[in-house]
Amino acid sequence: MLNFHHLRYFHAVAHEGHLTRAAERMNLSQSALSAQIRALEDRLGHALFDRVGRRLQLTEVGRIVLDHADRIFDTGAELEAVLAQTGDAVPPLRVGALSTLSRNFQLQFLRPALGRCEVILKSGGAGMLLEMLEALGLDVVLSTAPPDVATAGRFTTHAIAAQPVGLHGAPARLAHDSLRDLLSTEPLILPTGAIRIGFDSLLARLGVTPTIAAEVDDMAMVRLLAREDAGVALAPDVVLADEIASGRIATAPFDLDLTERFYAITVPRGFPHPLLAELTTPAYPD
Repeated sequence: MLNFHHLRYFHAVAHEGHLTRAAERMNLSQSALSAQIRALEDRLGHALFDRVGRRLQLTEVGRIVLDHADRIFDTGAELEAVLAQTGDAVPPLRVGALSTLSRNFQLQFLRPALGRCEVILKSGGAGMLLEMLEALGLDVVLSTAPPDVATAGRFTTHAIAAQPVGLHGAPARLAHDSLRDLLSTEPLILPTGAIRIGFDSLLARLGVTPTIAAEVDDMAMVRLLAREDAGVALAPDVVLADEIASGRIATAPFDLDLTERFYAITVPRGFPHPLLAELTTPAYPD
């Protein structure tokens, strides 16, 4: 098995670039430290350093080993911080987010953590993200839907926000006397998922067959298409918050009676991330 004491000595020498200074820092004789490095080289079957003048320069294998050693010892420090739960050593926050989720909402969720710890954000499909969460590769998963019934018992689901869904577009496109007139006249940019199901029901009640400019499963693309004036976008207000605030995009004055809910999904852990309780507290009115 790999001797991690040898790896620690190598790690120190690699960062110092000098055997004597590393030996002084570790309170070892230079010959003892040199013997530890040779033992690691013998175990790995490769030279880790080339001597250039009075300095030691990493070989190609040495650079590979140092990269792994950095991650190993960083993980060890993170483990100590997690178990100690110290205020000065907050571990990285690992967040999974559906690839289709609003970037504005993700930023709202992450904002309280920014500057307080490193944030690692992973995007993907729900199945992959929940598997990573269950394997403790993520601290939390952000979604617009709770886990399905078959797996729900393995997770804790926090309903953290509810956003009204409206019709958003260039102000000139919204100058209609009624919702039926707007839906019958303007091309629509429609997302997929739960919002679409509720919207299709609304269209059926109104007896409207709309013109669809685009159908996309990514809220970031819904936002871009609305900014390009490709049509009127169906989306939660948060998706186009910046454009609405600037006046570039307006919201149609018709209540669709549709809501998008946002969830933070976690797994029970003995040592949860210290910021999770704060982040999973509902921040926006229902």
